[in-house]
Amino acid sequence: MATSEAAGEAFEQLPAALLATIMTKLDVSSIRSLASTCTVLRSCASQILHFLPNFHLLDVALSINLLRPLLPPNPYLRSLKVDCSKLDDSSIEDLVRPSLHDLSLHNCSDFSGKLLSQIGGQCKDLRSLYLDCVADKRGRAVHISNLEELLRGCTELKTLSLMFDISLFPRYNFARAWSSASENLTSLEIGYVSSVMVTELLSPNVGPNQPPDLLRPSILPGLQRLCLSVDYITDTMVETISKGLINLTHLDLRDAPIIEPRVSFDLTNASLQQINQHGKLKHLSLVRSQEFLITYFKRVNDLGILLMADRCSSMESICLGGFCRVTDSGFKTILHSCSTLYKLRVSHGMLLTNLVFLDISATSLSLTHVSLRWCNLLRNQAVISLASNLDLRVLDLRDCRNLRDEALQAISTLHKLKILLLDGTDITDAGLTYLRERVIGSLVSLSIRGCKRLTDKCISALFDPSSKQELQELDLSNLPNLSDNGIFSLAKSRVPILELRMRQCPLIGDISVMALASMQVDDDRSHGSSLRVLDLYNCGGITSLSFRWLKKPYFPRLRWLGVTGSLNRDMVDALARSRPFLHVAGHGEELGTDHWDGLYMHDNEELDELEQWLQEGEDESDDEEMEDVENNGEMIE
Repeated sequence: MATSEAAGEAFEQLPAALLATIMTKLDVSSIRSLASTCTVLRSCASQILHFLPNFHLLDVALSINLLRPLLPPNPYLRSLKVDCSKLDDSSIEDLVRPSLHDLSLHNCSDFSGKLLSQIGGQCKDLRSLYLDCVADKRGRAVHISNLEELLRGCTELKTLSLMFDISLFPRYNFARAWSSASENLTSLEIGYVSSVMVTELLSPNVGPNQPPDLLRPSILPGLQRLCLSVDYITDTMVETISKGLINLTHLDLRDAPIIEPRVSFDLTNASLQQINQHGKLKHLSLVRSQEFLITYFKRVNDLGILLMADRCSSMESICLGGFCRVTDSGFKTILHSCSTLYKLRVSHGMLLTNLVFLDISATSLSLTHVSLRWCNLLRNQAVISLASNLDLRVLDLRDCRNLRDEALQAISTLHKLKILLLDGTDITDAGLTYLRERVIGSLVSLSIRGCKRLTDKCISALFDPSSKQELQELDLSNLPNLSDNGIFSLAKSRVPILELRMRQCPLIGDISVMALASMQVDDDRSHGSSLRVLDLYNCGGITSLSFRWLKKPYFPRLRWLGVTGSLNRDMVDALARSRPFLHVAGHGEELGTDHWDGLYMHDNEELDELEQWLQEGEDESDDEEMEDVENNGEMIE
């Protein structure tokens, strides 16, 4: 207390304008962290919100009652990024502001199309817009008129991401709506749209109810980046994109068919040779997802890849998923034709073998990102050859089931490696010791999910308590021989992990939760302080005892928790109410979709102090309710 008062007296000597200038350089969580230290900074923080240029708060979802005081009238606000999980149309007036240049609204499932209309009407100077899951809830809808008002009003847009289903818009006026889109638009991302709508949008003389002799002006003439999730990737769509978008540098197409595509609704060799007609493409991604149906690009073979490679010599990044008939010859052509390639991703490469990488050291390639997922013909020699690329930072070998410890020995030479994913490989505890000397100290993310031969000894094989660790994400899920003893060893190693996944481990129980809750990463932090994500879904030994250790003060930074919802529904619900900033997932959903695609780097301490500031005086009743539920559970037992 005396320290706080002394700090306040010291800050009182500083000009208010100086404090305000310093605080405008900080993010919202940092400002609230300072506000909790003394009354002077608290007062300054309240004032700074009236002219803060950036307001970014995506790690917690606030109700409008908590969010509104943080968003007072502010004509200087330029960038707003918010998780809208607890907001709806009644919040639009607080979010949509004329001064904004950058607006990013996530999880907008309870909003209707009114959100788009209001943005178009109010945000005339908007340069970047991201909208996610709009109108996902039943009873909410987005109409084509809402899209038209958005595009007509935001004439300065450069980047637009509409991450929701727009395939339900009527086709006959879909292209008309886009005719008023900003000519400055360089990047477009759409969550889901039909391939026919894309084709009609980008074709100057194709569309429903349009005279064949009437040519529309070019749509989206300056577009450089296009990312689409569609029903089918077709020849017609790919050819239309390749011909119509002359400035395209980044093309990312993904489909997830629900029935096997007919030839007229599929990708063939013919359209691959049309890609990159204008020679500007640097990134290409063509992926067929297995989300609904096990299906592949069956009409593309090595000839199609050879024809594509002739035009793609300047490619820097290539991602191919589901090309089941492409053999080593096709993939090898890519490596030898694209001399500037640094990122290669192949998934479901059913005919991909070691031969592709056998002479990779003789090429001029300097790969930094390699993903070879579900390539079951790969053996250890492929990884040994790849390891000649000493600049590798990301290596994804998930579900390559024939990789063994010899591959880990080769990986141990990659001292720049940051992300290593080994799910489902045939590695052992002894093999992991290869990583301990040089690689584990540089890794930020490691996944050994589903490696059935691993036991508790894998933890001691990886982590030395006396060495410095940078690891932030660790996935130990689906390891049948991992028990509480292994997690106890992990806790003793004091690795500063932010995300720990242990789902579907039958031998993991309450002792693991207790060990993690008592874990101290360093002398200055509280118990269990580093963990932000903890996935315990379907762990065999978790009982109601664990929920006592999931209450505060334990795990104070925790934001995502995965448990088995049927374990004790009342207790799960009580925990969610007692920790409203904690996302409790009880239905087996993965926590943080695509969590391996980026590195998780946030200041956890600042975010926790934001929660503390917002919740002053609100915790006691929730904790009492949690205790009542526990007591009732014990009586029943």
